[in-house]
Amino acid sequence: MTGPLPSKPRVGLFVTCLVDLMRPSVGFAAVKLLEQAGCSVEVPAVQTCCGQPAYNSGDRADAAALARQTIAAFAGCDYVVAPSGSCAGMLKLHYPGLLAGDAEWSGKAKELAERVHELVSFLVDVRGMETVDAEFKGRATYHDSCSGLRELGIKGQPRRLLGSVKNLELIEMADAEVCCGFGGTFSVKYPDISNAMVEKKAANAAAAKPDLLLAGDLGCLMNMAGKLRREGRAVQVRHVVEVLAGELSDLPIAGSK
Repeated sequence: MTGPLPSKPRVGLFVTCLVDLMRPSVGFAAVKLLEQAGCSVEVPAVQTCCGQPAYNSGDRADAAALARQTIAAFAGCDYVVAPSGSCAGMLKLHYPGLLAGDAEWSGKAKELAERVHELVSFLVDVRGMETVDAEFKGRATYHDSCSGLRELGIKGQPRRLLGSVKNLELIEMADAEVCCGFGGTFSVKYPDISNAMVEKKAANAAAAKPDLLLAGDLGCLMNMAGKLRREGRAVQVRHVVEVLAGELSDLPIAGSK
């Protein structure tokens, strides 16, 4: 992308498979926040999976095919934004290497990578958002997803915006930066190790006594929610953008005043 960007940039929303299939409300919250940040939002209908499951399983051919499809789908956007550190990391960090030997697509992969951002970091670091017009009466704790934290440097951005949510008490749980054990196909390949990891994560989250456990990756959220539910713990698990967009202001909280 050359030249100055328009004052109202065209942002392509990469919805992600899990958001599309499991919690579409995250996608609608993402659109709301992007529009509040002064962006024109587009959601290409031809987008599918980013290819990460195939990539992590060694299926480079199918991963490359999905990468080419994604690059083409978002060709006209000023930015490409995803409500997921793992998917954004795949597009931004792994597409260039995956297509490095492809004369036609290598340059396109690098160009896409320059436009890709995780949603909350985009709002804070690119659009300069410092506060949100949202309210939630209760306590929340935040889990740092591995890809967002380690690949993309997402740590302070979600906490900064959560700090502006009216009546929200943000508390830190122990080992917030430690993996929950999901890791995409890791939880399938090594279920016993994965279960031990999420058991510790669930215990740390519950010990903080929050009403909400938040994160920026739906895979982590599903993994932690499943463990908490099986253990009978009364902690609701939500994507951080649902709080930031004000979509949970009417959510009934057990024991709240």
